[in-house]
Amino acid sequence: MPNSTMVTEFLLTRFSNVWELRVVHAVIFLLMYLGTLMGNFLIVIITTFDKKLHTPMYFFLRNLSVLDMCYISVTVPKACVIFLLENRVISMVGCAAQVFLANLFATLELLFLSIMARDRFVAICQPLHYPVIMNPHVCVQMTLASVLSSVVYSGFHTGNTFRLPFCQSNVVQQFFCDIHSLLKLSCSDTLSNEILIFICAVVIAGGCFAFITRSYIRIFSTVLKFPTRGEQGKAFSTCVPHILVVTVFVSSIAAIYMKPTSNSPTIQDMITSVFYTIAPPLLNPIIYSLRNKQIKEAVKRIINQKLYSEKR
Repeated sequence: MPNSTMVTEFLLTRFSNVWELRVVHAVIFLLMYLGTLMGNFLIVIITTFDKKLHTPMYFFLRNLSVLDMCYISVTVPKACVIFLLENRVISMVGCAAQVFLANLFATLELLFLSIMARDRFVAICQPLHYPVIMNPHVCVQMTLASVLSSVVYSGFHTGNTFRLPFCQSNVVQQFFCDIHSLLKLSCSDTLSNEILIFICAVVIAGGCFAFITRSYIRIFSTVLKFPTRGEQGKAFSTCVPHILVVTVFVSSIAAIYMKPTSNSPTIQDMITSVFYTIAPPLLNPIIYSLRNKQIKEAVKRIINQKLYSEKR
């Protein structure tokens, strides 16, 4: 390809070219996708229709569930298509859309998880000030600020990537379009892009991780002062899984975006990307909500109300 004007589409990469393995990969991805949609949609329905769950904590949970359904929908449906069909093509516009949306939702995921850690910290460590600090107006403001900042961040990096000429190859070494893979295809100097990505990863991902970790450390120090071991165990069983999901999410992003764009094992990068594109949306409903006693009680109330109305 002599110049960038010839590149009008890209080719995505499968985990394997063996048909039987492609079917297995498609089935696994589809099951994870359907499980994510069902789990998160259930949370949205429950937190919307049960008035007892109209609190800041469940307001953020509902936002996170909507976000997770959007986030996983950016990559998995297209991946299933390229696994099952011979056509691996994605247009330049489609690739740019995937880059923009994937970065948008990944950034929002980090910001929402940070806000939720802050919410839990205030609820446990400053319970008397909770209604004032986490009032509805503040919750909406934090949500809108997160969305706006994520749009600006994602738009900047998407534009900065697609201003580059692509002339080395049009094969993206990933099952979806991501910045790291696209930089490898550019025939121009990408050092400035790599530096910006590294700085942003350190500031945003590192900053959010540090904030979440600090919040939970302070929560743990407060929990240890609880009089009964039952209350301590309940708090730890809730907080530890949150930290594990955030750790996997941030570390997998760092493994991809904080290293040079030099040639690296393709399959390794593809597997690592699963941990920040698919795992968090799949695990969040289980860890944040479905293990929650109030959510279970709300499900029982909704089912009982429906049964009662049918009997009448």
